[in-house]
Amino acid sequence: MPEALGGMALPLVLQNACEELFNRASPAFSMLGTPGRTAAELLVASAPHALAEAWVPRLVSGEWGATICISEPDAGSDVGRIRTGAQEQADGSWRVTGEKCWISFGDHDLTARIGHCLLARSNEAGGVRGLSLFLVPDRLDDGARNGVFVRRIEEKLGLHGSPTCVMGFENAHGTLIGPEGRGLQTLFHMMLRMRLSCGPQGIGVAADAFDAALRYAGERRQGGAPDALPVFIQNHADVQRMLLGMAGRIEAARGLSLACANVLHLSEIARDPEDRARWASLAQFLLPIVKDHSARLAFDCASEAVQVFGGAGYTREWPVEQRLRDARVFAVFEGTSGIQAIDMVHRRLWREKGAGLHLFVSIARAELAQDAASRQLAQALDALENAAEVIGAMQPSPRDGETGALAFLDLCGACAGGWIALRLARSAGEDAVGQRLRAAAQFFLAELPARARALGELACLGRARLEGFAAYLED
Repeated sequence: MPEALGGMALPLVLQNACEELFNRASPAFSMLGTPGRTAAELLVASAPHALAEAWVPRLVSGEWGATICISEPDAGSDVGRIRTGAQEQADGSWRVTGEKCWISFGDHDLTARIGHCLLARSNEAGGVRGLSLFLVPDRLDDGARNGVFVRRIEEKLGLHGSPTCVMGFENAHGTLIGPEGRGLQTLFHMMLRMRLSCGPQGIGVAADAFDAALRYAGERRQGGAPDALPVFIQNHADVQRMLLGMAGRIEAARGLSLACANVLHLSEIARDPEDRARWASLAQFLLPIVKDHSARLAFDCASEAVQVFGGAGYTREWPVEQRLRDARVFAVFEGTSGIQAIDMVHRRLWREKGAGLHLFVSIARAELAQDAASRQLAQALDALENAAEVIGAMQPSPRDGETGALAFLDLCGACAGGWIALRLARSAGEDAVGQRLRAAAQFFLAELPARARALGELACLGRARLEGFAAYLED
């Protein structure tokens, strides 16, 4: 954020790195800070100067908080069906009426004021064209309550330190942000930042689960010769496989998340328009991968940690069961895995002709050498390009591409992770940390060609395998 508005003007990648540490400590509590920070960035980019000047310093300091209000009971990811309405008043102000759900930290007493960044229908145009973005505070400037109410606090599987609210808005005062009727496009800046924050969120939880499992594997004794002291379970091949698999995915995801933050930042500060467009294309390709793969990484690593712990991991005596519960929603909010996959196929591959994908492949191939790690990544990139060509030809029959979209997203993620792993394998030092980085990267790359081939085949199978679903439909 700009120093003039209370920020430190530091690079986005530093925020990304710090967020992992915060989420490692508590992903539930960290969800309080993310919408406040991303709302501040939104206001700097799109709000009237007076509004930004009033809100941004207080959001930066934590004196005030913010939320993002999109979903409704009948309009989740299908935002074109939003029914919450906004009416302009004679004095140019707006009043908002409707309900929003799944609002993290929708109400609390940790900050003196909460600003809701809310999408509402401001005109009769259908779909997303009638939506505008508003800042709706829970309290007015004079301290009086606005027409903002908590309808319900959800009972959830995990993230119990984060209240998830159903919010009601009754003739609430709101301030228009950005052009009227362009709300989704205006909110996109905040959404990009929140999706980027999903990366360190998932990585932080995954890293904590991995460290717990690694420690336990070096303390728990089971197996070995019956006439000798039982061995530590870290000596068993299957446990080593699980731990190295977790480490490889975590290090690849961490590097990719940091790289994506750099790319997104470059897309906004590059002076040359062509450079900005180039970086933006790469960022749009990497963001769905960072968001979804980090989300599923957290759950997968927490699940593997439970496996390493055995029956103990299923009890609340140990921390990994909470990590498993907390992480399950990461692949749901900010766009489900399926939505990220459909976006990758429809927008990035078909609409944009794979511009970001091809740019990524050219960057990755430029770093290949004659070593074994390079050959492993090259095989994966071959599988990616082959799958992209096959799915690209499926555009006239989009259901074929959609059926394999998640496998294709996973293939993109595997190759992007391999690119990071190649860098780690080459650049890691010879100290203890460097040796661990290299071991994790080498394990990731060793399995990469086989995984990429399997994902490429799954991505290209087409819709024929869905025909049996008709048997499950009621007459």
